[in-house]
Amino acid sequence: MDLPGWQPRFDELTRRHRVPGASLAVLADGEVTALATGVLHKGTGVEVTTDSLFQVGSITKAYTATVVLRLVDQGLATVDAPVAEILPGFQVADPEVSRRVTLRHLLCHTSGINGDFFQDTGRGDDCLARYVQACAGLAQSHPLGVTFSYCNSGFVILGRVIEQLTGMVWDAALAQQLIAPLGLTHTWTLPEDVLRFRAAMGHVTGAAGQEPQPAAAWSEMRSIGPAGLVCATAADVVAFARLHLEDGCATDGTPVLAAASAAEMQRPQVAVPNPHAMADHWGLGWALSDWGGRRVFGHDGDSIGQSAFLRVVPDAGVAVALLTNSDRTGAFYREVYTELLAGLCDLALPAPLEPPGNRPRVDLHRHVGVYERVGMRLEAALRDSKLVLQATPTGALAELSPAFHMELIPLTDTLLVGRPPMATRWMSYVFYRLPDGTAYLHDGARATPKVS
Repeated sequence: MDLPGWQPRFDELTRRHRVPGASLAVLADGEVTALATGVLHKGTGVEVTTDSLFQVGSITKAYTATVVLRLVDQGLATVDAPVAEILPGFQVADPEVSRRVTLRHLLCHTSGINGDFFQDTGRGDDCLARYVQACAGLAQSHPLGVTFSYCNSGFVILGRVIEQLTGMVWDAALAQQLIAPLGLTHTWTLPEDVLRFRAAMGHVTGAAGQEPQPAAAWSEMRSIGPAGLVCATAADVVAFARLHLEDGCATDGTPVLAAASAAEMQRPQVAVPNPHAMADHWGLGWALSDWGGRRVFGHDGDSIGQSAFLRVVPDAGVAVALLTNSDRTGAFYREVYTELLAGLCDLALPAPLEPPGNRPRVDLHRHVGVYERVGMRLEAALRDSKLVLQATPTGALAELSPAFHMELIPLTDTLLVGRPPMATRWMSYVFYRLPDGTAYLHDGARATPKVS
């Protein structure tokens, strides 16, 4: 595939999907090709270049997980060590979870600790310590280890574990343990470092038909760093992914992560109840998928007005990173990756979920009720024989996202799809029960218990 020759097509897709700017890097046949298009900020008109930094959002979690596994390689911990053994005094609301939750639980999102706990604990170097202290009253969204629920707070706790094991703040430990050994010159976490480079500004889309505009803020609070504050070029993201393609070795062959640890990160640890949202299984930090019988791993990332995507195809030695400064990129991602992966390694993306032509006859009454977790209240009600979901962000998330409602259309008796306002694709919603019979709704990779 002529990747440099794909630039006009990349320009066209970016314009058509109204993405202000995007950066793309592809690893194929051992070589990295980088492309850039659009502007970093619609207010300034500064152009995106291949050395521009974007926020990679939750792809950061794979970086944090890699550092944890590297510290395990160094004998400083084990993945099955209880967090409380490393962080004296650690506690959440459930005393049993406080005592028993392990690094493995946090790495593969099975801790059950409510994950969307966003607490601004300041810009100081003690921000993670103060965040973890604030978790003392944090309740469970599900019992320890029984299901998968995406957990931002768990990765902040892991960041604090890294600080305790290394004796340095997470930002410095990430630089020492991973960024420097990989030779990543355009990967940073703090705004005072990012601003030394060309940096992307996030853009948000208002009402339907409006053009995306620069966001009101550039970044989230520092305390969420280990879960989502890495900024990098697409080429640096691909260089990081290459470590996990090459048995934990840097480009020059230097071992950075033990081959066994790199393999363990890619081994399925838990099945995802809603496999249509992000992945069908989760490893230690990586989202794992089966696309037509071929293994794919990676991660997505969303921050304030920025979206990022990383997909790695191990059997082809291919990695693709797409970084954007837009909050509406689902359709853009699908078109870019569909064309690239077909041309690079004859791989097709799974078909997107859509409402069926003839709706199956299912009992929707059993799904009616209120489902609630930290950061979100979901109310499912029947209206004119249709199931309507009212989604109301709460707490810190209420400031970032508006409430909305939509119809949920059944594909099966437990799998339904809905299209939130401004979404570019249909989203999946799975109603299911835990082994003890408790009813849950799995949406956006989160397990939300039925409370009434």
